[in-house]
Amino acid sequence: MRKGAITRDAVLKAIAEYDELGRIEFLAKYRFNEARSYLLLHEGREYGSKAIAGVAHKWDHGHALLPEEFSGGKDHAAAWLQRIGFKVKSVKNPDWARDEIILACHLVMTNGWKGLDANDPRVIELSGLLQLMPIHAEADRNEKFRNPNGVARKTFDIATRHPDYRGKPTNGGALDIEVLNEFLARSAQMTEVAQLIRQGITAGGLQTPPLDDDEDLDDYSAPEGRLLMSRHKRRERNKGLRRKKIATVLKQGGALACEACGFDFEAVYGDRGSGYIECHHVVPLHEAGEGQTKLSELALICANCHRMIHRCAPWPTPKELRNLIESRRGTVARVPSQQNAKATGPAADRA
Repeated sequence: MRKGAITRDAVLKAIAEYDELGRIEFLAKYRFNEARSYLLLHEGREYGSKAIAGVAHKWDHGHALLPEEFSGGKDHAAAWLQRIGFKVKSVKNPDWARDEIILACHLVMTNGWKGLDANDPRVIELSGLLQLMPIHAEADRNEKFRNPNGVARKTFDIATRHPDYRGKPTNGGALDIEVLNEFLARSAQMTEVAQLIRQGITAGGLQTPPLDDDEDLDDYSAPEGRLLMSRHKRRERNKGLRRKKIATVLKQGGALACEACGFDFEAVYGDRGSGYIECHHVVPLHEAGEGQTKLSELALICANCHRMIHRCAPWPTPKELRNLIESRRGTVARVPSQQNAKATGPAADRA
């Protein structure tokens, strides 16, 4: 039996059994607890997604899944139900993303580092803007997602963490403090970031999904946040710019080698690597703006160095990464390889 291989008809049978037995008896019969992550919505009623998905297996495969065999989250039950056309919603709203906190922190800063009430027009406006942001899937939101009350609470989470605040701070997360400290250290730069996010949302440029189907940005980081990081990556994938950059380098007699580590794809892979190199946009979006990209702002980088540059903020330039690599090469050279270590270990002494 393949987990998740359930049909719509089997789900409807599980729902019918739930309705017949009642919630408490149904959950007890199949040893499920109350839903903590996602709910299945069907004909105006709500059902625990995990319990329904697990019992649906009984109708398709002869026995229900045990609660410990899978999760009720978007990797299992919720995803299975969505895949066959059912609607699910989150029991609780997702944590605030960096992009959202940047906008909230900017609002607090413009208010003199004081929190704002839920009925403040600026809070209501920000609430509407956050609901347009494509960071969180619809299934991960409930009816209170980023409503004015939630936005107002976040402004106080930030304001009460300000160094000048003398009272007891409200509940907040480490990311609130991190973004607050960045605003205190680089207010002008972070203001530009907030304005760029705002402009992108209101103009529609950032209302497309931030991730491609075949891409995961979890290992990437940028001062601007997830949305602008995605925009930055799309810029780097501009095939026309990449071709022009490569052509310019070759015309000037250069080689298609990584500007950080010197890796040359053709030298290592032969014809298979000929003409291949990745392109990195050196200037972050909040500095470059939305203007036309200059070839001088692009660097030719191998895949490894490209990922290391983007891995955490602030991003090093290719030159800074090259300096880091060169300093490390001297250290790595002094570390014996595993083969050498074995040759000089106790076994070698006994030989």
